[in-house]
Amino acid sequence: MIWSIIVGGLIGLVAGSLTKKRGSMGIVANVLAGLVGSSVGQFFLGSWGPSLAGMALIPSVLGAVVVVAVVSALLGKKA
Repeated sequence: MIWSIIVGGLIGLVAGSLTKKRGSMGIVANVLAGLVGSSVGQFFLGSWGPSLAGMALIPSVLGAVVVVAVVSALLGKKA
Protein backbone atom coordinates (compact mmCIF):
# COMPACT_ATOMS: atom_id res chain seq x y z
CA MET A 1 0.00 0.00 0.00
CA ILE A 2 2.82 2.41 0.81
CA TRP A 3 4.43 1.58 -2.54
CA SER A 4 1.15 2.50 -4.28
CA ILE A 5 1.05 5.83 -2.45
CA ILE A 6 4.65 6.59 -3.43
CA VAL A 7 4.06 5.70 -7.09
CA GLY A 8 0.77 7.65 -7.04
CA GLY A 9 2.64 10.67 -5.72
CA LEU A 10 5.22 10.40 -8.49
CA ILE A 11 2.50 10.06 -11.12
CA GLY A 12 0.77 13.12 -9.66
CA LEU A 13 4.06 15.03 -9.66
CA VAL A 14 4.60 14.24 -13.34
CA ALA A 15 1.00 15.23 -14.16
CA GLY A 16 1.41 18.49 -12.23
CA SER A 17 4.59 19.24 -14.16
CA LEU A 18 2.94 18.53 -17.50
CA THR A 19 -0.01 20.79 -16.68
CA LYS A 20 2.17 23.52 -15.13
CA LYS A 21 0.53 22.97 -11.71
CA ARG A 22 3.67 21.68 -10.03
CA GLY A 23 4.05 24.63 -7.65
CA SER A 24 0.42 24.87 -6.59
CA MET A 25 -0.10 21.18 -5.82
CA GLY A 26 0.98 19.80 -2.48
CA ILE A 27 2.05 16.29 -1.58
CA VAL A 28 -1.47 15.15 -0.73
CA ALA A 29 -2.86 16.58 -3.98
CA ASN A 30 -0.08 14.83 -5.95
CA VAL A 31 -0.90 11.49 -4.34
CA LEU A 32 -4.64 11.92 -4.90
CA ALA A 33 -4.18 13.05 -8.50
CA GLY A 34 -1.87 10.10 -9.13
CA LEU A 35 -4.15 7.49 -7.58
CA VAL A 36 -7.38 8.83 -9.08
CA GLY A 37 -5.65 9.49 -12.41
CA SER A 38 -4.30 5.97 -12.43
CA SER A 39 -7.79 4.56 -12.00
CA VAL A 40 -9.27 6.86 -14.65
CA GLY A 41 -6.45 6.25 -17.14
CA GLN A 42 -6.52 2.49 -16.77
CA PHE A 43 -10.31 2.41 -16.98
CA PHE A 44 -10.37 4.27 -20.29
CA LEU A 45 -7.02 3.24 -21.81
CA GLY A 46 -6.37 -0.18 -20.30
CA SER A 47 -3.25 -1.31 -18.52
CA TRP A 48 -0.58 -1.40 -21.20
CA GLY A 49 3.04 -0.36 -20.98
CA PRO A 50 5.41 -0.54 -18.02
CA SER A 51 3.87 -0.74 -14.58
CA LEU A 52 4.84 -0.11 -10.96
CA ALA A 53 2.78 -1.09 -7.92
CA GLY A 54 0.04 -2.41 -10.18
CA MET A 55 -0.32 0.90 -12.05
CA ALA A 56 0.38 1.07 -15.77
CA LEU A 57 2.52 4.20 -15.99
CA ILE A 58 1.54 5.70 -19.35
CA PRO A 59 -2.26 5.43 -18.94
CA SER A 60 -1.88 6.52 -15.31
CA VAL A 61 0.01 9.69 -16.18
CA LEU A 62 -2.45 10.53 -18.97
CA GLY A 63 -5.37 9.96 -16.59
CA ALA A 64 -3.72 12.10 -13.91
CA VAL A 65 -3.20 14.93 -16.42
CA VAL A 66 -6.92 14.80 -17.25
CA VAL A 67 -7.85 14.74 -13.54
CA VAL A 68 -5.59 17.73 -12.76
CA ALA A 69 -6.95 19.69 -15.74
CA VAL A 70 -10.59 18.95 -14.85
CA VAL A 71 -10.14 19.81 -11.17
CA SER A 72 -8.29 23.02 -12.09
CA ALA A 73 -11.10 23.98 -14.48
CA LEU A 74 -13.78 23.27 -11.86
CA LEU A 75 -11.96 25.32 -9.25
CA GLY A 76 -11.56 28.19 -11.68
CA LYS A 77 -7.79 28.01 -11.95
CA LYS A 78 -5.95 28.04 -15.25
CA ALA A 79 -4.52 24.67 -16.30
